[in-house]
Amino acid sequence: MASTDHITLHESWKLPLADEFASSYMSDLRSFLLAEKQAGKQVFPKGSEYFRALDLTPLDKVRVVILGQDPYHGPGQAHGLCFSVKPGVRPPPSLVNIYKEMRDDLGINQPNHGFLEHWAEQGVLLLNSVLTVQLAEAASHRGKGWEQFTDAIIRLIAAKSQPVVFLLWGSYAQKKAAFVQSVEQGGKHLVLKSVHPSPLSAHRGFLGCKHFSQTNAFLESKGLSPINWLLPEVE
Repeated sequence: MASTDHITLHESWKLPLADEFASSYMSDLRSFLLAEKQAGKQVFPKGSEYFRALDLTPLDKVRVVILGQDPYHGPGQAHGLCFSVKPGVRPPPSLVNIYKEMRDDLGINQPNHGFLEHWAEQGVLLLNSVLTVQLAEAASHRGKGWEQFTDAIIRLIAAKSQPVVFLLWGSYAQKKAAFVQSVEQGGKHLVLKSVHPSPLSAHRGFLGCKHFSQTNAFLESKGLSPINWLLPEVE
C-alpha cells in the first residue's frame, strides 16, 4: 500500500489520495498488516477488497456518504462496504434495522440478502473508518492509521462543489465527520444525524428518522437523481 500501483482503486481516487499512500503512516500500516498475516492471523476483508467502497463509488460520483466503524469480524461477512455482507450471509442486526427504517420510510420490503453494492454503484459511499479487522476481534485494527486515511477521504468529499448527503448514524460517525459544513452552518451539504441502528440504540431515534426520503428529497432539490434504495434480489 505504499503506492496505488498494486491495488484495485478507481482512478478518480488515485491522484487525490497519492500523498496519503506515500505517507509514513500508510507505510507503517502496511507493515502492521503484513505482520498480522505472517503471524497467521486472519484479516478481513481480503486484500483485494480493502478499497472496494472507493472502487465502486468514484469520487466524482459520490452523492451520499454512510459512515461505519470497522468491518464485520466474522468469516465471510466483510467485503469492503460498511453495513454490507456478501450474498448468502444473513444480514446482521444493524442492517436489519436499516431495512426496517427503509420499509417504514419508503415502503420497501426487506430484501433476502445484505449485499449493498447496488447502493454503492449509484453513488452511495459505504465507508468504514477502519478498513480491516482481525477475525473475531472487533476494533482490533483501530489506531493503526486507517482513521487518518479515511479522514482524508471525507475531506475530499466535503470539498466537492456538488452537494452531498452525509448520513451519520451514531456518535462515532458524527465525531468523525464533525468538520463537514452542513447547510444549516452555511455549507452546501446535507448532514443527517441519528443514533446508531444497532439493536442497543435504534429505538432511541434511528427508527423513524426518515433519512432515506430526506436524502432523496435533498438530491432532487439540487437537480440530482435520487437513490433507488430498492435492492435487487440475489441468488
